[in-house]
Amino acid sequence: MQILLVLAVVVAAGFVLFSLARGLFYFSQGHQAAIDGKVEENQLLQNRMMMARVKWQAITVVLLILVGAFAAGG
Repeated sequence: MQILLVLAVVVAAGFVLFSLARGLFYFSQGHQAAIDGKVEENQLLQNRMMMARVKWQAITVVLLILVGAFAAGG
């Protein structure tokens, strides 16, 4: 069971990294979006990636707590 939880932590942490990278990419495109007149769309994408990152961070923390609880009980 612990191995499955550890794998889930690794996958969830990967999703955190992916969301962070995409959010930073959209953030770096902000100047070009302003030139193209797509500021609102760019900001929406940035916010979506921020919310996705927060969601995956929360899932990762919960999984880490479960790993710790199983390790303490076993």
